Amino acid sequence: MNENQDRPPLPDRLSIDPKSPHHIAAVFQHEVAIRFNGKERFDVEEYCISEGWIRVPAGKTLDRKGKPLMIKLKGKVEASYK
Repeated sequence: MNENQDRPPLPDRLSIDPKSPHHIAAVFQHEVAIRFNGKERFDVEEYCISEGWIRVPAGKTLDRKGKPLMIKLKGKVEASYK
């Protein structure tokens, strides 16, 4: 039970990109699980629970700065700690 008290609450919107205003480093001290439409996803870069979307890489495609090209998928999003 002490472990749950040490974890910060999961935000409505979270990004793994440190440059994003939605990046919260304290959350990434623990493993986060994302379920999208009932299936666990391991490639999620950003999510928003209230709007119901996730951003994932579009295959191996890169943008002109060398970062993966992202696509937005809409559906039911659930976030929890593992």
